[in-house]
Amino acid sequence: MGSLIAGQLFAGLVSGAILVLLALGLALIFGHLRLVNFAHGSFYMLGAYVGYETVRRGGNFWVALVVVPVVLGLLGVVIERTLVKRLYGRTLQDLLLLTYGMSFVMIELVKITYGASGIPFDAPEALRGAQRIGDAVFPNYLIFTAVAAAATVGLIYLLLERTDIGLIIRAGSRDDVMVRALGIDFDRTRTLVFSIGTALAGFAGLLVAPRMGVSPDMGFAVMIFALVTVVVGGLGSFWGAVAGGLLIGAVQTLAAVLAPELSRLVVFVLMGVVVFLRPRGLMGTD
Repeated sequence: MGSLIAGQLFAGLVSGAILVLLALGLALIFGHLRLVNFAHGSFYMLGAYVGYETVRRGGNFWVALVVVPVVLGLLGVVIERTLVKRLYGRTLQDLLLLTYGMSFVMIELVKITYGASGIPFDAPEALRGAQRIGDAVFPNYLIFTAVAAAATVGLIYLLLERTDIGLIIRAGSRDDVMVRALGIDFDRTRTLVFSIGTALAGFAGLLVAPRMGVSPDMGFAVMIFALVTVVVGGLGSFWGAVAGGLLIGAVQTLAAVLAPELSRLVVFVLMGVVVFLRPRGLMGTD
């Protein structure tokens, strides 16, 4: 039983790491653009399909690891400059409706192109198999996913905390008027942040694809849990998103082992408890 729980806990932490990537993208976009991006789940889905298409056209999974964030990042630039930018200064509802509508457009386009059913996506040969530690078994692909997610989180942290661009992003999240007063092109910074957010979502989708396959509706459920992660961790908190994602992944997976019928409910109970005790989330800022 102990080895089973250890293996499931690791799988849960890996699932939580995917939520971390999604939550960081959501938090960046909300903090800088004051926009809850309801299309985030669709960008996650598109990342999986771009990876699938890269492999299908003669590339491989390793090439897709580079192609997907680049393609999704460029797509984010195009969407922000052509659609989102036009609604700055209007009501929050306008932006919400825009991203909500975009999500359905992307889903329907994928269904038209690939069909409504799921498509398998095999893990690369080098990442198949598993490692055994005592009685616990840890699949190689899950280990890779954990390392890739941790490396990505580390790179985003370094970008935000150790570069001039990161300083501008953090300052703009607190007071964009001050940033504009300093003569900084805040519009370009908005575009960059939206691009980073979509790239993170797409990369998360690619990492999940070998475990779940690809399907047009794969972003719906994960979007809900990504939003819960942001609430639990705390809006505006980098490490809150990390802690929230890992906590939710671990709790949901352990609940699936101990009480499968309650596995999804437990996540929302956890959110309610956190919000009741700490309305700003685990590490939220004022």
